[in-house]
Amino acid sequence: MKNEKLLKVVFTGLFAALSYVVFTFLQIKITLPGGGATSIHLGNAVCVLGALLLGGLYGGLGGAIGMTIGDLFDPVYILSAPKTFLMKLCIGLVTGLIAHKLGHISTETDRGKVAKWTILAAVGGLLFNVIFDPLVGYYYKILILGKPAAELTLAWNVASTSINSVTSTIVSVAVYMALRPALKKSGLFFTVGKKELA
Repeated sequence: MKNEKLLKVVFTGLFAALSYVVFTFLQIKITLPGGGATSIHLGNAVCVLGALLLGGLYGGLGGAIGMTIGDLFDPVYILSAPKTFLMKLCIGLVTGLIAHKLGHISTETDRGKVAKWTILAAVGGLLFNVIFDPLVGYYYKILILGKPAAELTLAWNVASTSINSVTSTIVSVAVYMALRPALKKSGLFFTVGKKELA
C-alpha cells in the first residue's frame, strides 16, 4: 500500500474523532459522591478497534487523543485528562502487542486463529484497563488532586470500568471481524509488520 504511514496518521485522526464522539455523546454518566463522576461508554471499544486495525501505537493514540479531548471539554472530567491519555494509550499498546506481536493477526489467514487472537488481544488490553484505570485513578485523586473522596469512588470506578470492558470487548471483536474482509477487498487493510511498535 502506497503512503501507508500517511494513511495510518489519517486513520489515527479518524479513530480519535470516533472515540471522542462515542465517549462524549453516547455515554451514561454516573455522578459520584465527592463531586466526581464515572460513565458507561464504548470509547474503549474504539481504542481497541484502532489497535487491532492500525497497531498498538496508532490505535492507542487515536483512543487517547479522542477521549482526552472529551475530558478536556467536560468540567467534570477535565482534571482526569492526563490520566485518561496515559490509560487509553496503554490499552492500545497492550492490545497491539498481543494482537500483532504475539498473534500476527494482520498476516494470519486462518479465520479461527484471527478470531482467537483478536479476542485475547481485546481482553488483554481491557483487562489492563480494569486493573490499572481504577488504581491509577485512586492514587491520582489522592496524591495529585488531594481528594479524600477517592475511597468512595473506587468501587464505582471498578464497576463501571468492568462493564465498559465487557461491552467494549464484544463490540470491538465483532466490528473487527466484520471489517477485516471489507478492508482487505478495498485495499485499506494494514499489515502491521515486525519493525513497527505493536
